[in-house]
Amino acid sequence: MTGEILELCRAMGAPEDREELLLLLVRAVEKDLAGRLKAGVKPEDCGSAFPLAAAMLAMDALEGAAGGLEEVTSFTAGDLIIRKEQGRGRGRRDQALRLLAPWTGNTGFAFRGVKG
Repeated sequence: MTGEILELCRAMGAPEDREELLLLLVRAVEKDLAGRLKAGVKPEDCGSAFPLAAAMLAMDALEGAAGGLEEVTSFTAGDLIIRKEQGRGRGRRDQALRLLAPWTGNTGFAFRGVKG
């Protein structure tokens, strides 16, 4: 499945000169995501959602390694103020994890009882 994830990363615009780092990131993401799956569920059981989510997270990590996840959201010249916030990477990470929600059991909702 690593090869399929790498191909998706290339389709998403992964630079060729970062191939070695990308391979390490893909392997790490693949292992992490497989560990998040419900007991008895294998990555293959998730169909195309698993490699797509893994590629999205690997690309997020690759951009983070290059320092590309923060975006300037505000710039003022008088008394110089520059604000940086998390960029599109966080949204891509959230989207990737939502793709796998049916197989991880993580719906983003938790109900906690309160003792009376």
